[in-house]
Amino acid sequence: MDPRHGSFPEGGTSDLHPPTNDSATVRAVKDIAFGSIAGMVAEVFEYPFDLAKVRLQSQVLHNTASFGGPMDCLMQTWRDEGIKGLYRGLPVPIFGSMAETASLFVAYSQIQNLIKWSTNTSQSSPLTLSQLGLAAGSAGFLTSFILTPIELVKCKMQVQMLSAPLRLPNLATSPPSFIHTPQKASMSRSVAHHLNLPGPFSIISKIVRTHGIRGMWVGHTGTILRETGGTAVWFASKEFIASALLARRMQSSMPSVPRNYFVESSAPDPSMVLAPWESALSGALAGGLCVVALYPADTIKSAIQTVEELRPPDTFTYSRELKRNVPSFWSTAVTMYRAQGWRGFYAGCGMTVARAIPCSGIVFVVYDGLNQRFGS
Repeated sequence: MDPRHGSFPEGGTSDLHPPTNDSATVRAVKDIAFGSIAGMVAEVFEYPFDLAKVRLQSQVLHNTASFGGPMDCLMQTWRDEGIKGLYRGLPVPIFGSMAETASLFVAYSQIQNLIKWSTNTSQSSPLTLSQLGLAAGSAGFLTSFILTPIELVKCKMQVQMLSAPLRLPNLATSPPSFIHTPQKASMSRSVAHHLNLPGPFSIISKIVRTHGIRGMWVGHTGTILRETGGTAVWFASKEFIASALLARRMQSSMPSVPRNYFVESSAPDPSMVLAPWESALSGALAGGLCVVALYPADTIKSAIQTVEELRPPDTFTYSRELKRNVPSFWSTAVTMYRAQGWRGFYAGCGMTVARAIPCSGIVFVVYDGLNQRFGS
C-alpha cells in the first residue's frame, strides 16, 4: 500500500504525491512488518466470532442443529467452555493472520510492479481499477497456499469440544456399521477440564500420518476460490472507496479541481493523506463486500476440514482407506444443497459480515497508520 495515504501503492490510481525512495526489499520488509501487526491486532478482536462461524458452518450437514444461531453458539460456548473456549486454538490463527496479511500486502505490491513491468508502464504511473483487482486476486491466489494448512488446523481445534454423536457398533451388518445415538453437542466445562485435547502439532502429526503431506491442503479448492475472488473485491473496493473519499476532500478544499473519483495530481499536498476515519470506513466497507462475495466457498471449506471430527465414517474403516474418504469440494456442495438448500451455504454469514466490517477497518487503520508514520 502507498505509505502516503494507504491507497493505490507505488503511485497508483490516486497518485497525489511523488513515490517514495524505498528499495523493493525495504518496501517488502515494511509490508511484512506492518501487515503482520495489523493482522494480529484484528485477529484478537475477531476470534470468538470466527470460532462461532466455523461451528455454525460445520453443523450444516447435521440432521439436527446444535446451535440456534450466532448468539446461541457464543452463549453455549461461554457457558460450557468459558473464556478459554471462546479463544480455543488462538495461537494458530494469530500466526496465520500475521502470515496471511503480510503475504497479501507483499504480494499485492509486488504483483503491481510486475503488471507495470509487463505493460511497460512507469512505476510512477497509476494502475486502472481492473489492474488493481487483478493484482489483488493474484495475491489472494498465492496466499491461499499458505493459508489452507493454517486454517485446517484452526478449524479442527475450534470444533474439538463439539463431540460427534455417540456411536455403538452394529455387528449385524458387514462390514460392521455404527448406530448413532443422541448426544449433547458441546461438552461441559468440567468434562473439558479433564480432557487432554490435542494441540496444533499433534493435529498436524495426525494429518500427515493419515493423509500424507498433501493432507495439509484438504479444502484447498474452497480457500483458492475465497481468497482469489474475495481479495480482489477487498482491495479493489478499498482502493475505490478511499480514492472517492480523498477526491471528495480535495474537491471541497479546491473547488476548481474537476469532480473525479480518481484524481491525479503531481503537486504534493500534505492534507491529501487518508484520515484515520477515512481509512477505517473504506476498509470496513471493503471487508463486508469481501465476505459476501464468496462466502459459500468458505462454508464448504469449513465442512470439509472438520468432517473427520464431526462426521466420522459410518462403518469400520481401515486406516489406509481414510485418505480416500476425504469429500471433494463439489460433492460437499451438492450434499449441503440437498440438506438445507441455498440457506445452508450462508450459515453464520450475518455474524461474519458484522465481524469483518470492524476488523477490516482495524487492519487498514493500523496498516495505513504505520505506513504514514514509518513508511516514508
